[in-house]
Amino acid sequence: MTQDLQLLAMRHAADPSAANREAVVIAAVPLVRSLIGRLSLPDHMLAAREDLENVGLFGLLQALDGYDPDRGTPFVSYAYGRIRGAIVDYLRSIDALPRERRKQLAEAQQAIETLRQTLGDEPQDQDVADYLGVSIAEYQSILTDAQRRFALSLFDVAGPDGEQSILETIPNEDANNAFDEIDRDSLYAHIELLIRELPEREQTILALYYFENLTLREIAQLLSLTEARISQILGKVLLGLRTRLHRSRVLVA
Repeated sequence: MTQDLQLLAMRHAADPSAANREAVVIAAVPLVRSLIGRLSLPDHMLAAREDLENVGLFGLLQALDGYDPDRGTPFVSYAYGRIRGAIVDYLRSIDALPRERRKQLAEAQQAIETLRQTLGDEPQDQDVADYLGVSIAEYQSILTDAQRRFALSLFDVAGPDGEQSILETIPNEDANNAFDEIDRDSLYAHIELLIRELPEREQTILALYYFENLTLREIAQLLSLTEARISQILGKVLLGLRTRLHRSRVLVA
């Protein structure tokens, strides 16, 4: 799919005809659907998969109109960010978490880190629920919301409004400054170290979700867990990693 999309995008750049534009859209539908499949969707009448496909394809068309093959960036990489951004923005516009829920996410994030330091290990869900003074069901609901909020961004911790991914603050691929490369390498090395400290099951889920690009449903089938449980585990991992990245101040200037 990647090679086909690249060829079609380059063809469109050379000849932006309606036919070439349609060919890119048709070829990119699996990419859009894969992104949507990785989301734990809110129970909202406007969050049907058909609606999200339309939003994702709109992001794709924006990417197609702005794509310049001469810059050397693969079209899939360029389009992925636009599609992801369009879907995330749309979901946030129809399912913005209330202030109280955002406060609970922050409290859960802090509780995970506090218990990790106290116990010297990753806390169990019941440990965190007890620390927060909520039921296990309520805590797992918080984790699901965390996964939804940060689903397409592994480290959504930077930026003045707290909405920009730390990875998105890494300089452009075309940057020539050697210090940019050092900062990027340092960041990835630190992230890798944090992930290696996670329990094996959580490492596996992260790898399947972020590096193998499997959907929540596919991971659930592989690990004989429910889709909801996979979402909760991802939510817990994301909350914990966000706090640890904050504490270590591994931010790219």
